[in-house]
Amino acid sequence: MKKAGTDILNEGALHPRTVSPSALRRKAEHMAKLCRGLSDPSRLSILEALRSGTLTVSEIVQATGMTQSNVSNHLGGLYDCGLVRRDQEGRFVRYRLSDPRVEMLLRLSEELLADTARGVIGCTEIGPHEDGV
Repeated sequence: MKKAGTDILNEGALHPRTVSPSALRRKAEHMAKLCRGLSDPSRLSILEALRSGTLTVSEIVQATGMTQSNVSNHLGGLYDCGLVRRDQEGRFVRYRLSDPRVEMLLRLSEELLADTARGVIGCTEIGPHEDGV
């Protein structure tokens, strides 16, 4: 069974010279949307907290220092984008990373940052996020 959305990316599995510019553009737009979902420091803090396992909103608030409303708002977006899952346990909702590849992406990002930190921190071509990071 094919996962939802894989048809969007299948064209991009081909070499850029053999795929149409419009298909390449569509793939780039979807990849950019994923990166925008990950580009917010608050969302990344939540994902980092969830690397340790399933957590309730209160536990995420405690781990990140964010307000409950801010955590809930960002969790809604992360859930909508398919980056986290939620499980009902009695009266609590527990959140977890949706896929082991999300954790892998976070780990690879850490490794890449460790190797490119000077360039990333000093980069002037890509502006700071709204909160200055």
